[in-house]
Amino acid sequence: MGGRQSSLRLALRNPGVAAGGGILVLLVAMALAAPLLTAFDPTELTPRLRLRAPGGDHVLGTDMAGRDVWSRVAYGARISLFIGFAAAVLALSAGTLVGLVAGYVRALDGFLMRIMDGLMAIPGILLAIALVSLSGASLGTVILAIFVPEIPRVARLVRSIVLSIREEPFVEAAIGLGTPTRLVLWRHILPNTLPALIVQGTYIAASAILIEALLSFIGAGLSPTLPTWGNTIAEGRDVFQRAPWIILAPGAFLAVTVLAINVMGDGLRDTLDPRLAKRVGGVGQ
Repeated sequence: MGGRQSSLRLALRNPGVAAGGGILVLLVAMALAAPLLTAFDPTELTPRLRLRAPGGDHVLGTDMAGRDVWSRVAYGARISLFIGFAAAVLALSAGTLVGLVAGYVRALDGFLMRIMDGLMAIPGILLAIALVSLSGASLGTVILAIFVPEIPRVARLVRSIVLSIREEPFVEAAIGLGTPTRLVLWRHILPNTLPALIVQGTYIAASAILIEALLSFIGAGLSPTLPTWGNTIAEGRDVFQRAPWIILAPGAFLAVTVLAINVMGDGLRDTLDPRLAKRVGGVGQ
C-alpha cells in the first residue's frame, strides 16, 4: 500500500501529469458550471442572430441557427467528457476481466483470445458506425460503439501482464496455501495490472472523445440537436469561410482536451512504470 501511495505522489509531481490534470480539472469545472457560465440556451434557435461574429453578448459568435457557440461548447464538454470517462471505465472493466481469465486459466486462453482477435480484425470506426446504424443514435449506443472495439486491446495488455506475474513466487505461494482462484486474482494479480490500466485508460478516454466527435461529424453519432463538439463542427463546415469561429471554437476545445489527456497519460506511464512505455504504446496503437 505504501509503495502505491508513493508512486501516486510521484505521479502528481510529474510536469505532464500536473499540466494535463490541471487542464482537465478546468474542463470538468467548465462542464459542470455551464449553466452559470453562459446565459443562453444551447438549443434555442434565433434566426435573426445567425452568424454573428464573436463579441458582445456572444463571446464566440453564433451559428447558422442563431445559437450561441460558447454555450454549445460549454454544454458540449459535458457530453464529450462523460463519453470519454464512461467508455474508458467500461472498456477497462470488460477487458480486464477477459485478460485476467485468459492469462490465468489456460483452458480458456485460446478461446477468449480468438474472440478478441476477431474483434480486432474489424476497424473500430466501422464497428462503431455499424452499431449506431443498427441501434439508433442514443448516448448509450454511442458509448457501446466506442468501448467495444477497445476491449481486445485492454484484454491483450492485461493477459500479457498476468502471464508474467502468475509465475512469481508470491503468486505460487498463495496457490500453495490453498487460496481460492478469485482471491489470487483479486489480491495478488489485479493490483499489479493497475499502473498499466491507468495509463491505457487515459488513451481510451482521448480516443473515445475523438471518435464521438467523428461520428457526430459524419452524421452517425448523437442527435444533431444535442450540443456536442462534433455536431457544432459539422454544422459549421458549410459556412467555414464566412463564419470560421463555428468550427474553430469547438475544434480548439477538442484538441486541448485530447492533448491534455494524452500528456497526462504519458506522465503517468513514465512515473508509474517506465517499462510500460513500450508495452502500452505498442498495444494502444
